[in-house]
This record gives sequence, C-alpha cells and structure tokens, in this order.
Amino acid sequence: MAEKIFLCRSADMSNGTMRQVCPRGVDVELALYKVDGKFYVTDDLCTHGMVALTGGDIEGTTVYCPLHGGAFDVCTGKAIEKPCTTPLKTYEVVVESDDVYCLYDE
Repeated sequence: MAEKIFLCRSADMSNGTMRQVCPRGVDVELALYKVDGKFYVTDDLCTHGMVALTGGDIEGTTVYCPLHGGAFDVCTGKAIEKPCTTPLKTYEVVVESDDVYCLYDE
C-alpha cells in the first residue's frame, strides 16, 4: 500500500520550477515539478545517465537531463528524447490545503 509522504508547501514553489526532495523514509531522491499550477513527481535519477534531473532544465512538462540532453515528460515519465529510452517512475500527487504530498510505493 502506498504511503502519503509530505514534500513541500504549495506556495514554496513557483510555476515552471522543479526541486529535488528527499523525504524521510524514502530510499531515492524525488523530483518535484510545478507546471501550470499542477504538481508532478518522478524519480530524480535519469534512467540513462545516472545524474539528478533537477540539475537540468524544465520547459513546460519536459525535463532535460544535464548530462546528455535526453528528455522526459514529467506527467507520464515517458522518455521523449534520446539517448533516454527507459521511462522514469512517476508518483501520484495529492494536494491538501497548501501541503503537497506524493503517494510513495516502493
């Protein structure tokens, strides 16, 4: 069963931004994105270059890896630009009042 994990306050992030979050009890770093007022969460580690995606750039719902320039759709985790081919793991986001959570399931 998925566990609800607190990530941040909604007001702490601007639209078109991302940040790495390392919640207590979670074994991996997560990437939190805010696009058009909506939040998305993926694993932060690029599936190709083994580098933090939050060190790269975000344009709309596309995050670009800082190592080789591959890209992923943050909504679905789908790899959309080579050399990336393996999708990212995504997590369901829950917003309650001003608090942002994800449902984390190992």
